[in-house]
Amino acid sequence: MRAQSSAIAATRIAVTTTSATKPTGGTGTLLAALGVVAFSLTFPATAWGLEGFGPWSLVAVRCVLAALVAGGCLVALRVPLPDRRHLPGLAVVAAGVVVGFPLLSTLALRTSTSAHAAVVVGLLPLTTALLSALRVGTRPSRTFWTAALAGAAAVAAFTVQQSGGALTTADLYLFGALLVCAAGYTEGGRLARVMPGWQVIGWALVLCLPLAVPAAAVALAYEPVHLTARSVAGLLWLAAGSQFLGLVVWYRGMAAIGIPKASQLQLAQPLLTLVWSVLLLGEHLTVAAPLTAVAVLVCIAVTQRARG
Repeated sequence: MRAQSSAIAATRIAVTTTSATKPTGGTGTLLAALGVVAFSLTFPATAWGLEGFGPWSLVAVRCVLAALVAGGCLVALRVPLPDRRHLPGLAVVAAGVVVGFPLLSTLALRTSTSAHAAVVVGLLPLTTALLSALRVGTRPSRTFWTAALAGAAAVAAFTVQQSGGALTTADLYLFGALLVCAAGYTEGGRLARVMPGWQVIGWALVLCLPLAVPAAAVALAYEPVHLTARSVAGLLWLAAGSQFLGLVVWYRGMAAIGIPKASQLQLAQPLLTLVWSVLLLGEHLTVAAPLTAVAVLVCIAVTQRARG
């Protein structure tokens, strides 16, 4: 239970900070950036997890473990149940961030490299900004949209160049993951304005627990499990880091600086994942990677300065 105790301690610090002061723009940007760093390890960790688990088992077990950590934090800190009016939003977060994105991206990584998947998912910031404009009525400036589209175009060009111009089944899974994750981010960012961000993902995880437990039992019965140090490490990071703690700081940051600007920080996520893919998985980068990195970082700088 050491991981759960550490998560409770980290969450307690986040709660104390939340109750004491509202994050400034700089602090909100830092929190969102920490979330991006955590998310950038998701695909390499998934690749590690798939070395010992089947895709359905990996997704179900990570959900169960993350829900237990989140539930333990909620109980330990005596957090009251969320209002009924927040349940539909929490259900969207659960469907998009807890179930949809992990499942679709894991299925994609059976045949796709971590690096390729990371660049495809680089379109997530633009997708999130679009859904945010539709859902919560945000109206970013023309400069913001120009920079966002330029960043998305750079990511798309990189993806097409890497895949030889042909979309694969893995790409279709990843595009579906984009849509459901953007919906979860948008709804979670909206809820984080009225309740602490860590509670948003905490309750979303707990809502999934009644389905995740039987799903894990069935998946483990049908998919062979070969435990290795890397597969266990990947599973633990997915559950505690990507699925819970990363989303705690991410939603807190989004609430502070706004959904569109926070989402643009994720333009750096594919490039971070490329680095982890080389260091942790031994994948090879192409010459186009640093060029895309420069273009993406310029777009991030522009969107962070642009006012809605």
